[in-house]
Amino acid sequence: MAVHEHSHRSSGFHLPSFRRNRTASASEPAVSARTDASTARAYAFASLRLLTGFVFLWAFLDKTFGLGYATTSGKGWIDGGSPTKGFLGSVAVGPMESTFHAWAGDLWADWLFMLGLLGIGLALVAGVALRIAALAGTVMMALMWIAEWPPAQHLSDGSPSMSTNPFADYHVVYAAALIVLAAVAAGDTLGVGRLWAKLPVVRDHGWLR
Repeated sequence: MAVHEHSHRSSGFHLPSFRRNRTASASEPAVSARTDASTARAYAFASLRLLTGFVFLWAFLDKTFGLGYATTSGKGWIDGGSPTKGFLGSVAVGPMESTFHAWAGDLWADWLFMLGLLGIGLALVAGVALRIAALAGTVMMALMWIAEWPPAQHLSDGSPSMSTNPFADYHVVYAAALIVLAAVAAGDTLGVGRLWAKLPVVRDHGWLR
């Protein structure tokens, strides 16, 4: 009986230990692969965030200072030009055509539009308040989508609208990107999103995240 118990302990001591070591060794590459994939996704989303933020910031800078791209030199906001008059005043299709014409060049419209560009751009570049930026950016993109009204094949005067897609134009893509960036907390990588999230007011109010 004593020999039987000794044999049982001896065989049970070596084999389970070997199997555990082999399983742990085999799982290490899988854990490493998952870590690498997670890191790659984080940097991919961070890159998308920074590029999208630059789109909004550049639009603000060009319209403010007339850098010679979409806004010609001398016609910037600081020169007395209106950031909304040209775009909204030229709307030629859609259910809000007359409304946009009435808004074009109004002081409140100029300020709201420019502060939106600046705020969204800064939030994306810094990686903070991405949920607010996503909401504000989606509203802005929706209004611009309505102003261009991609579903129309012809403008109000009957000329071709030159729309290339009745729904998924670049405004929709930007809005979707903003929502995705907020959903995945893209500000935690290459941004100060983690520090922002630790602020007491942000911890207490999740919508600021």
